[in-house]
Amino acid sequence: MVGGKTMSTKSATVLPLREYRARRRPQFFTRTELNQLLGLYSRNVSRGVWRDYAIDHREGHALFSVFRHSQEAALYTIVKSAPSSASAPEFVVMSGRQRLQSGSTLGDALDFFRGKLSLVAAGPG
Repeated sequence: MVGGKTMSTKSATVLPLREYRARRRPQFFTRTELNQLLGLYSRNVSRGVWRDYAIDHREGHALFSVFRHSQEAALYTIVKSAPSSASAPEFVVMSGRQRLQSGSTLGDALDFFRGKLSLVAAGPG
């Protein structure tokens, strides 16, 4: 008792700030990765396949989604996942909840789209 009042014995938990920040570190695309993604996007826009894109950041993930129409669900989402340890991030191409391709580099994951090129009829000559 202090001054006729009972003191509360609640204790506080002390968390090292660096451990808290390490768990909640946001994931972002690098400038080089964004150049690759926007290059792929612009090629598909010029072909009339894609019309809109969105970039999103969630805890441990960066997402690049492409749309045929802005009112529809994403056709594809390229996800960069934060490494669980000192390893490199993982890149995954998804359609809805389906994993279509993954790789340790963005280029490896984007190989999925290289197989999706359409044939163009040769002109006279």
